[in-house]
Amino acid sequence: MIELREYSSGGREEGQVSADVVLEHLAPRLTPERMQKIWRVVAGRTCDVTPVLENIYDRGNTSAVLRSAEAMGFQCVHVIEPGERFKEANRVTAGADKWLDVARFKTTVAAVADLRDKGYTILATHLDAKSRPLHECDLTGPIAVVLGNEKDGISTDMQELCDQSVILPMRGFVQSYNISVAAAIAFQTIQLAREARGLAGNLSAEEQKILAAHYVLRTLDNPARLLREILARL
Repeated sequence: MIELREYSSGGREEGQVSADVVLEHLAPRLTPERMQKIWRVVAGRTCDVTPVLENIYDRGNTSAVLRSAEAMGFQCVHVIEPGERFKEANRVTAGADKWLDVARFKTTVAAVADLRDKGYTILATHLDAKSRPLHECDLTGPIAVVLGNEKDGISTDMQELCDQSVILPMRGFVQSYNISVAAAIAFQTIQLAREARGLAGNLSAEEQKILAAHYVLRTLDNPARLLREILARL
C-alpha cells in the first residue's frame, strides 16, 4: 500500500491506497508516451545495488552521483549526513532524486546496520593493503558501494565495518578521481557486470507495478488531493 501523506501538500491527505487504484485512476492523466516510458524505466530498475554517500561535502557532487545512480537504474540510495555544515552548490539533480528512494542516516553505524539487515555486501572505495579492483569483486549479489568525503574519503568506522575496500584502476600519475567521476565509473562497472548475467533490472512484477504507481504520483501536481476528488465522485 502507498501512503498518501507522502504525496500530499502539507501532509493533509492521509490514508493508504493500492498501486492498482493509482494506476487505474491517475495513469490516464498522463500521456501514453509518458506511461510507456515509466514502464520501460521500472523494467530496468534494481534495488540490489545501493550507492552509499558518506559525509559528502559538496551538494553538487551529491547531485551528480544521484544522477548517475538514476541513469544506471539503481533505485535505492543511502545518504549519511553527520550534521556538519555542507557547502551549498548551485547545481541541481535535474530531478534525479525525484525518481529515487533516498534513505538518510546521521551515523555510519546506523546506515551499515540497515544495509546488513537487508543483506547487502558493503564495498567501500578506499585504498589500503586489502583493496581489490572493483571489477574483480562479485557484483552479482545485493551490494552497497560506498563513496566517501571529497577530502578524507570514507570514515574510520566505514573502513572497519565494510566487507571489502575497492579501488578503480588508474594508469596516470594522479591517485584519485573526482567523486562524481568515480561514482560514474563504479556504477558503469557494476551495471555492465550485472547486464552480462541478465541482472540489470530484476524487480518482480508486483514491485514494478508499485514503483510505476509511485512514479505516476511523482509526476502529477498534488496527486493525493486529485485522487481523493476522483474517488469521491465514484
